Amino acid sequence: MAEKAYIVSAVRTPGGKKNGSLSDWHPADMGAAVLDELVKQTGVDPKDIDDVIFGCVDQVGAQAGNLARNAVLASSLPESVPGTTVDRQCGSSQQALHFAAQAVMSGTQDIVIAGGVEVMSIVPIGASITDGMKAEHGFPFNAKGIEKRYPGIFFSQFTGAELVADKWNLSRSDLDSFALESHIKAANASKADLFKTEILPLEGNKGSMVISDEGIRYDASIEGLSGLNPVIEGGVITAGNASQITDGASAIMICNDEGLKKIKTSPRALIKTITVVGDDPVFMLTGPIPASKLALKKSNLNIDEIDLYEVNEAFAPVPMAWAIELNADKNKLNVNGGAIALGHPLGASGTKLMTTMLHELERRKGKYALQAICEGGGTANATIIERI
Repeated sequence: MAEKAYIVSAVRTPGGKKNGSLSDWHPADMGAAVLDELVKQTGVDPKDIDDVIFGCVDQVGAQAGNLARNAVLASSLPESVPGTTVDRQCGSSQQALHFAAQAVMSGTQDIVIAGGVEVMSIVPIGASITDGMKAEHGFPFNAKGIEKRYPGIFFSQFTGAELVADKWNLSRSDLDSFALESHIKAANASKADLFKTEILPLEGNKGSMVISDEGIRYDASIEGLSGLNPVIEGGVITAGNASQITDGASAIMICNDEGLKKIKTSPRALIKTITVVGDDPVFMLTGPIPASKLALKKSNLNIDEIDLYEVNEAFAPVPMAWAIELNADKNKLNVNGGAIALGHPLGASGTKLMTTMLHELERRKGKYALQAICEGGGTANATIIERI
């Protein structure tokens, strides 16, 4: 019989704007900060942590060389704690969470930290791809098998976002309105200090503490959003209705019943269901739809029984199409804003969203919450948690 997987603590850093207040942080140091905070919050003896699994998308430069292990070495954790780094693109730390859950559910490990970090100011988005293009075999998708299977296709998230918007008849006005709502919800949540309990303040470049997300546009307007040029000529995707480039880290401690004996706090949620699926790599961003449907089916739940949904706002059409296909209550979707306003620190976003979702589920005294993230290559993870 499988063990249960509990969430006992969850934390994230503020989201730093590109070249903003957190841009001087080394990724390993930023990862170490959230590791140390989890130890502080749970009172666990650091030597009892069986593993650290971190997500990171662009594993080059400062983020190369097994970032998870380097974060451990930069932290207060002993050398005996191992670490490994995973890449499932934008869902990397959600996948790290799934691996951690599987480890404790199997009973092979009792306490595992899952998280992620991406300092996009230091390691630009796509750095791992462009760096690879200098090599003999060039672009990652130049494999003969891929070219044979998808002749003439240039895989692009921007193209995928346009395809999604077109398929679900989402206009530029629809997308900009959704983006504005993201900023309004995030601004309201920040002003009400709703993020205060989940954010670990970090010292900024100028010495002052960064205590809130830098990407929120408190003065966002539909006029400003509608005035932005599309990324693709004639398209509907703009910098305003897509996620922001962000620096950040997040981490969640997962344990089973044996692990609970080693911590000084009570479990907060149960990981009820985890799924991962492959979907159309050309549309690329539609994976959250089948991943969520599968998670609901495995949980014997319907969408109306879920109290909160977090669907990553990589591009506005993604959660919008998801809500249409799942027949979801939009009032439960990304209730405190999403990546359009709060940022998308790639490898950290999975456990970042989960941290926010957990805190909001507790605040509302809800029972179930569902999270899904679209990922490069057409895959997606979905997770359903149950508040304890």
